[in-house]
Amino acid sequence: MEKKPEEVVAHAVSGMLPKNKLRSRMMTRLRVFAGAEHTHAAQNPVELNV
Repeated sequence: MEKKPEEVVAHAVSGMLPKNKLRSRMMTRLRVFAGAEHTHAAQNPVELNV
């Protein structure tokens, strides 16, 4: 668990999904990151002084 914490979460999510062909499709789309940093940044709003 210390070496690969993302696998623990992925395994837990996999256990909650239905046991059919759709499960494997959903698991390929699942992205789990070990830390707070990730490559998929959301929109970065900029404050405007009005």
